[in-house]
Amino acid sequence: MELEKRYQQAFDSLSEDVARRIREDRFTALGYTSNLDFLCDFDVFLLNELLEENMPNEDLFEMKCAERIDTIEELLETLVYYCSRGIGGEVDVDNVELIANSFHFRYGMGGTATQAAMALSQVGCPTIVHLTDDSKEVCDILNSPYIFAVSQDGELVHTKNLVQRNEQEIHFIIQFKKGDIIRLKNQEMEIPFSNRLILTKVTVNQSVPFSKPYFEWIEKNAEKVSSNVLSSFNCLTDKEVLEEHLDYVKKHIQAYRRNNSEGIVFFEDAHYHDFVIRKTCLETIYSYVDIVSLNEDELKYTLNDMYHFQVNIHNVFSCIEGARFIRNKFGIHKGVIIHTKDYSMYVGDKLRADIEKGLMYGNMLATAKAKNGSYGTKKQIKEVLQFELSPNGMSKYYLIQNSDYKKEVVFVPSKYIDKPRYTIGLGDSFVGGVQICF
Repeated sequence: MELEKRYQQAFDSLSEDVARRIREDRFTALGYTSNLDFLCDFDVFLLNELLEENMPNEDLFEMKCAERIDTIEELLETLVYYCSRGIGGEVDVDNVELIANSFHFRYGMGGTATQAAMALSQVGCPTIVHLTDDSKEVCDILNSPYIFAVSQDGELVHTKNLVQRNEQEIHFIIQFKKGDIIRLKNQEMEIPFSNRLILTKVTVNQSVPFSKPYFEWIEKNAEKVSSNVLSSFNCLTDKEVLEEHLDYVKKHIQAYRRNNSEGIVFFEDAHYHDFVIRKTCLETIYSYVDIVSLNEDELKYTLNDMYHFQVNIHNVFSCIEGARFIRNKFGIHKGVIIHTKDYSMYVGDKLRADIEKGLMYGNMLATAKAKNGSYGTKKQIKEVLQFELSPNGMSKYYLIQNSDYKKEVVFVPSKYIDKPRYTIGLGDSFVGGVQICF
């Protein structure tokens, strides 16, 4: 099959593409937040025990998601709500001890930028990260010969050489698995899809303190920065603070472009806690961006809920029209990427970069993470080539190939896993992989 051959060719060129970036002293810049994740070894049997102990007479099918979690009942209802629908999301938590004492956790890395950097470090691809939580635990996890930060003196350094300046922030990650059964008395519900719930106690990322040396280094050395990734504005909840950050980043993008007209400004979308914050962000920054990347849930929320453009995320032509709408409405310079568990696609102008290869790199890094639970090594990524292409993705691929959309759409079915071992960091690994093509 031609697609299988192109996947193999992409993998075969991975080492040389990375080596070329190193020879040419090219980096991907990744901003803006970091935090320490507590990864939960989720056990549905423990959830069932906690339900029996704390909510024995409740209706599983009537449980709702809490706005903020402070009690065991709010925690359990929120978990049942997300698990029963197989959806991911984020909920704020007030009672940290409650979460920590309910399940078993281990350390992990949080933040789109830092997880993308870790995925790229496994294939030897150098990046520069912007940290907010710069605690010892975070810097130890990120310590790699391929991950750089910018010191207060304006020098590129590895994270072990940073001095902590900001408060630590902890996020609890609860990953649940397709097929597990939630039980309470004579009630049962099956988890339809593997996904994750993020419970956040925001500290440093409430204000997302910007590191001026990071921005200055990128602007001064813009020709070395082939892509400049923006993310994590969803952490901000104060509209005035958000607007200050966006104004700063707009000026930064202008300076970056003056010194590297070929550099790609890449925006990765996220789950927002606040409608006004999301709307302000989109309407302020999207017109400065070359590529906007988002998953199908973010696409649906943006279009259906915010701008009353109805999209059916199960219909690929509807998604393409949705991507067109987003690009035209906000004036995105080059195009839109939509990434899902079944496929990724780029909708927009032809690029100098081989975006099909970039999408394949993104898919392979994400699938390796899903399969192994860790950021994929080259050996683990090679194993991904043996997986089948998503049947759902393939059916959509053929629809596009037999339509007029193929002139403006680059569509790549994913290498598929029905029951991923991990669902955290898959989108971030995807984003990292795509940057290799720039």
